[in-house]
Amino acid sequence: MHLRSFFRDLRGGKQHGRDGKNKQPSEPNHHHQPICKDVEIPPPQDSLWANLPPELLLDIISRVEAAEIQWPARRSVVSCASVCKTWREITKEVNRSPEQCGSFTFPISLKQPGSREMPIQCFIRRDRASSIYTLYFGLTPALSGNSSKFLMAAKRIRKATKTDFIISLSGNDFSETSENYAGKLRSNFLGSKFFIQDSEIPSNSVIRPSGWSWKRISSKRVSPRPPICSYNVATILYELNVLRTRGPRRIHCVMDTIPVSCTQPGGNLPPIIRTSDETFSPAACPSTSSISSLPKKQPAADPLVLENKVPRWHEQLQCWCLNFRGRVTVASVKNFQLVNAATSGSDDEKVILQFGKIGKDVFTMDFRYPLSAFQAFAICLSSFDTKPACE
Repeated sequence: MHLRSFFRDLRGGKQHGRDGKNKQPSEPNHHHQPICKDVEIPPPQDSLWANLPPELLLDIISRVEAAEIQWPARRSVVSCASVCKTWREITKEVNRSPEQCGSFTFPISLKQPGSREMPIQCFIRRDRASSIYTLYFGLTPALSGNSSKFLMAAKRIRKATKTDFIISLSGNDFSETSENYAGKLRSNFLGSKFFIQDSEIPSNSVIRPSGWSWKRISSKRVSPRPPICSYNVATILYELNVLRTRGPRRIHCVMDTIPVSCTQPGGNLPPIIRTSDETFSPAACPSTSSISSLPKKQPAADPLVLENKVPRWHEQLQCWCLNFRGRVTVASVKNFQLVNAATSGSDDEKVILQFGKIGKDVFTMDFRYPLSAFQAFAICLSSFDTKPACE
């Protein structure tokens, strides 16, 4: 037998590459075939864990959800949702929103409003070299330690006439066509006006998208995401300082998707509409020609307007001061507190968002209802951008 015929007969078996690792056999049409064709793996839904009585399963997951309130132990709740479809549905019913428990479990929690009773305490780390800002759930890096949970990250991208902060659910993936894309913050040339753009459709009304990018779908993807859209959900305005006077910045935030009535007793926000589970179709993200056919925006109540709390001048320290209740320890022009403009200066004034410096490249961020973690993080990111006309 010739050597050429011998190697031709072995062509259908395992082959070794240059690196010594086994490769799958290849056919003449260059399509990879699975090694085990006749082995059928039963779906997870047919496992013994999925056949537990619903009452017993509900009691187990409820106890796990109530016992684990901080990370990393909170991962047990996520593990319960990963067992099978039955466990996932019950975990979704048992799991409470940040408004109810003041904690985060799943990525959807980042788009839900914070707690009504106590502010949710987080902190932000700034990496000057890579221009990446990372949000963690916890008191401070020193106090939280390993219990601090990564929430989101943003990367600043400077352009000729604007600056973009791409917000992602991953710390190293900042592509606008990625599954981790959550939204972005865009500024004008002077850094005096910012727009918060969400990747999900707002819940209270139909808002026209400000732009979109069609995602290139691979043939290997079984269930691709719909095209990524950007919806303006808030506008941040910094007052111009034409006279160059010394003093704190003046901020106004118009929350287009949050009605001012939700801050009143008994007021609630509309539920969030998820778009990541929709079937991919051209109608998932409307084209320019079909925008005119969208349903008209319903007349809604006045949007919530936030403004910075006016600090007082301290004669002994010779500086502007605010009561951050020990959460801010370093003086900085970036420090601010935002309150409802309708109740500013009254007895009902309540700090909705506060942001301040506690160390080199470390800042605290405390927010509460009706803001979500995504909205609060985007507002705080605007404080990092250069504002030549506002300082």
